[in-house]
Amino acid sequence: MHTPEALSKHYIPYNAKFLGSTEVEQPKGTEVVRDAVRKLKFARHIKKSEGQKIPKVELQISIYGVKILEPKTKEVQHNCQLHRISFCADDKTDKRIFTFICKDSESNKHLCYVFDSEKCAEEITLTIGQAFDLAYRKFLESGGKDVETRKQIAGLQKRIQDLETENTELKNKVQDLENQLRITQISTPPAGSVTAKSPSTDIFDMIPFSPVSHQSSVPTHNGMQPPPVPSRSNEIKRDLFGAEPFDPFNCGAGDFPPDIQSKLDEMQEGFKMGLTLEGTVFCLDPLDSRC
Repeated sequence: MHTPEALSKHYIPYNAKFLGSTEVEQPKGTEVVRDAVRKLKFARHIKKSEGQKIPKVELQISIYGVKILEPKTKEVQHNCQLHRISFCADDKTDKRIFTFICKDSESNKHLCYVFDSEKCAEEITLTIGQAFDLAYRKFLESGGKDVETRKQIAGLQKRIQDLETENTELKNKVQDLENQLRITQISTPPAGSVTAKSPSTDIFDMIPFSPVSHQSSVPTHNGMQPPPVPSRSNEIKRDLFGAEPFDPFNCGAGDFPPDIQSKLDEMQEGFKMGLTLEGTVFCLDPLDSRC
């Protein structure tokens, strides 16, 4: 229908009358849009009998979505992103009517939009289909197919930050223990007290290892009792550095920026559902033909 450049760098404009939108239960289906069209046509028939005119709108179709604007002021009334549009159909008997179903970005409800397009319904439907196809290709080219890989990379980056924080805390704890050890070595026992003979140490001030030890079952370090080891029966197992075992394939939602990643997930899900283009018959009774 149109060149890729026209839909990628610009937009295709169409003039139409906006019959309105109504909530539907399903994202796809001929019967779903048929009931919605009949409902909105009946509402239009009532408004015409009351002297109200059907508002005119301008549609701007591009790979970024379908915008519905006020023709004179260019104020955007609705902005339907393509990955949220799941179904699009035009009336094969009445060339003016076309409709599409779009998932609302705020309420997450499926809304059916209906238009009177001055005998351009089929062209507009095909243009939306072409824009959807181009947008999906752009999404894949820009890395949308690597969403899971991006999750893992973001999870690894978060894990590195956590390990650096733990490393700093461990360094501080070691420094505190060294300071306490120096104070203990410098302090002298009271006069008249008998100092127990301590075992010889090596050049690193460490007690030589012996497979057979006659000392108490509670190990000591330079005469000091080590701090008690807390019970960890209900905690996650950790390695000898105190860090939890890392699993790159088990990244929670907090391991990556939620605003960006949720948008990528939403686009991936929407494009995966696909867009259904269909030609059908909406005018089923005399009331429709009079409207």
